[in-house]
Amino acid sequence: MGLFRRHEPLHERLAREGGLIEPQPRAWPEVGIHGIQRPREVDAVVTADAPELEGESFRFVSLPDGSLLVEEGGDGPLEPLAAAVEQQVHAPYRARAVRRGETLWAVEATRIEVLELPDAPGGDAIDLAKTEDGDLQLSVDGQRIFGSLSDLEERGEREGYTYAVHAERLEGDLWEIRTAAL
Repeated sequence: MGLFRRHEPLHERLAREGGLIEPQPRAWPEVGIHGIQRPREVDAVVTADAPELEGESFRFVSLPDGSLLVEEGGDGPLEPLAAAVEQQVHAPYRARAVRRGETLWAVEATRIEVLELPDAPGGDAIDLAKTEDGDLQLSVDGQRIFGSLSDLEERGEREGYTYAVHAERLEGDLWEIRTAAL
């Protein structure tokens, strides 16, 4: 028996050799050991010079029309930060900026999908799921409601027959959309 060979019980070895169970591949959960990269969390990281900005950090969303929604941080002209990001990522995106010097800012941005939902019910979060039996489940702010939203259904169907769609209100009728196939 080799030095690093794991001891396998006789009944497991016989079942594996007899074709009763599939051999299990070794799992290396730690990044760096197996050579597989972590999934990308941001689409761009840039620096920008913004001498007019006050404060230490900002979170903002750039909408498809180029307007900026400040989610966290004070008021100030965020256009220099957005201009630096948009050299690598086009709107819409969500960004986080942190001061790194007197006028230097580090900004990370992630692309988002924005959808206009004029017939959306009140609330700040909508979840729509279609199950394998074809049932649609709609909830607003965690409360299940009857009905459906055709725009969200159409977007979900691009993922497949079964899907989940999560929408968060950005402003007015504009919603950030995340979808996944089930």
